[in-house]
Amino acid sequence: MKKIILASASPRRKELLTLAGVNFTVEVADADETLEDGVTPDEAVKQLAEIKARAVFEQHADSVVIGADTVVAVDGKILGKPKNYEEANEMLNLLSGRKHFVFTGVCLMSQEKTTVFCQKTAVEFYPLSQNEIDEYIASNDCYDKAGGYGIQTNGCVLVKGIEGDYFNVVGLPVAETVRALKEF
Repeated sequence: MKKIILASASPRRKELLTLAGVNFTVEVADADETLEDGVTPDEAVKQLAEIKARAVFEQHADSVVIGADTVVAVDGKILGKPKNYEEANEMLNLLSGRKHFVFTGVCLMSQEKTTVFCQKTAVEFYPLSQNEIDEYIASNDCYDKAGGYGIQTNGCVLVKGIEGDYFNVVGLPVAETVRALKEF
């Protein structure tokens, strides 16, 4: 069996693959993640996942490399990771009381083949008061997560419900990824 490498710095992706019993190592992709304007959220995550996988694959062509990327989108607008209070506040106010979508793109790459797919999950937030938003931002949980929240941490209290794969919202559609990995 080929060595499996996760091309991601995400502790959540590492945790999910470990939970699924996958034997892998981690190598963070060093790649330009710039996308053209107007790219849809599903295309964006697939492109970014492939960029990350390819960057690591070029150094480890004898392995199977997993690249992944997650974005949150509302009204077709992609929300990345907030850099400061103002961005986090803007994102959480935008998501308050509304449904949005979490897209995760995954790319599996080996010498023999490349598979790229995207998972989409709908997430609905409770209406949030400014005090609730400020308390959540003060926890610093928002800054390393797409959309400014983590469903698997104290951001769970913001979420009214989801439609789709919970693990996709965490950062990796692990069941679909493991099933695709079996083809390699």
